[in-house]
Amino acid sequence: MESISNCSSISTPKFRCFDPSNSNPTSSNPTNHFVNFSSVSNSNPRSSRGAMGFSSKSQPKIVTGDAGYVLEDVPHLSDYIPDLPTHSNPLQDNPAYSVVKQYFVNDDDTVAQKIVVHKSSPRGTHFRRAGPRQRVYFESDEVHACIVTCGGLCPGLNTVIREIVCGLYHMYGVNKILGIEGGYKGFYSRNTIPLTPRVVNDIHKRGGTILGTSRGGHDTSKIVDSIQDRGINQVYIIGGDGTQKGASVIFEEIRRRGLKVAVAGIPKTIDNDIPVIDKSFGFDTAVEEAQRAINAAHVEAGSVENGIGVVKLMGRHSGFIAMYATLASRDVDCCLIPESPFYLEGKGGLFEFMEKRLKENGHMVIVIAEGAGQDLLSESICSMDQQDASGNKLLQDVGLWISQRIKDYFAGRNKMSITLKYIDPTYMIRAIPSIATDNVYCTLLAQSAIHGAMAGYTGFIVGPVNGRHAYIPFHRVTEKQNKVVITDRMWARLLSSTNQPSFLSPKDIIEDNREEEPPTQLLDGENCVNNKPVCKESSSTR
Repeated sequence: MESISNCSSISTPKFRCFDPSNSNPTSSNPTNHFVNFSSVSNSNPRSSRGAMGFSSKSQPKIVTGDAGYVLEDVPHLSDYIPDLPTHSNPLQDNPAYSVVKQYFVNDDDTVAQKIVVHKSSPRGTHFRRAGPRQRVYFESDEVHACIVTCGGLCPGLNTVIREIVCGLYHMYGVNKILGIEGGYKGFYSRNTIPLTPRVVNDIHKRGGTILGTSRGGHDTSKIVDSIQDRGINQVYIIGGDGTQKGASVIFEEIRRRGLKVAVAGIPKTIDNDIPVIDKSFGFDTAVEEAQRAINAAHVEAGSVENGIGVVKLMGRHSGFIAMYATLASRDVDCCLIPESPFYLEGKGGLFEFMEKRLKENGHMVIVIAEGAGQDLLSESICSMDQQDASGNKLLQDVGLWISQRIKDYFAGRNKMSITLKYIDPTYMIRAIPSIATDNVYCTLLAQSAIHGAMAGYTGFIVGPVNGRHAYIPFHRVTEKQNKVVITDRMWARLLSSTNQPSFLSPKDIIEDNREEEPPTQLLDGENCVNNKPVCKESSSTR
């Protein structure tokens, strides 16, 4: 694939979709698609004020090449600020990197979204590889960075904060770093905390976030005004899909004003429902901690005749925690998640299965995600469509509801009395410090975000794609949620492990298959496109 810019590939990104030195880029190469960013007027940088609103929006940066190669690139400061000077990367003089053979990432390196292919498959979608570049667009002395955490708590938040601070300080010599207190509204209504390696030294051993967090409070113009007034030029935003949507519009306003400010997102959700990336930080910790609750439920249920343990785990729309905790535990008899509908009464229903399992084993454990069975609750409970400050629908407590329904059902069965214990470890799971694997993962996320911001990339989130860290455009992680695919082999493994029925009627299976995309080059259902299985398998092969 040909370079789009005539400039050196060392000083500027080679796959740039718009060359600031040439407002009318050539289109002589039909295999390349250029995206022209709208011009930026600096005559009144604070015009068109208002929450969440701007007059223009940048288009995706798409570059195509031979054999079906597609690069979904991320914005760069030089896309809208011409003639930006570059500087040598301080890492070349860092003794920690002196023994590393190749510590700069080639500007042409990209990461494939799909790695399992047929021999005749097109190369497919790629993302720009994360890592340090030979040239940077910020001098260490001029960097004034800020960090903000938004949304709910998640194990690893403090680790990410610590590693951003220490990475900026030790790798790039940056010593002006602010912590924004209380989420997005902290930009204009709360104090800031100066952050140094000494301040953050031990925070990874604590749960929660030392910066505090909140939902809502997003006034784009006020936030960017604060960034501009404080002289901040690197913004690190840690949060889930709602937070990253806010980060996206903050970037758009910064771009509209023509500010030299890099915006980098670090995706955070305990539910693991962010698409594209392999997994979100804190998820492994949540699964590990969920084992304690499941083990307690198993002990309680196994200590009495016809004992039933019910454990409710987090998962508003995605049942990954419940699924992986069930697979890891091996003590669970039934796992219920939002993606897999179920019914209680009648042939093949949950109650019939429970009677059978109790007669076989004398006890059982049920794991249910908080978003499961909400359609059944709405039929029996008059619920209002209330939302929290982030716009999430407030869910009914499915754990209490299903526990009461189970008690009522067996109370009417004079032949079988039960003892039910309900455990809700929700806030215990998300408030603990992260385990070792998540701490390492958080370090890689933080350092990758730093390298991207210093290299002038902006408007991106960072995360692993097939094991390699990459820079991903905001729109790819905010357009939909990652969900468990119940026609995938991982869900089949769970059904095999628990020996529970799928609770799906033939109609449900037909409807789910209608939503699937046609088979593509991927061979394993665990690698999917847009969170849908891409290679169907017959039930006999699962």
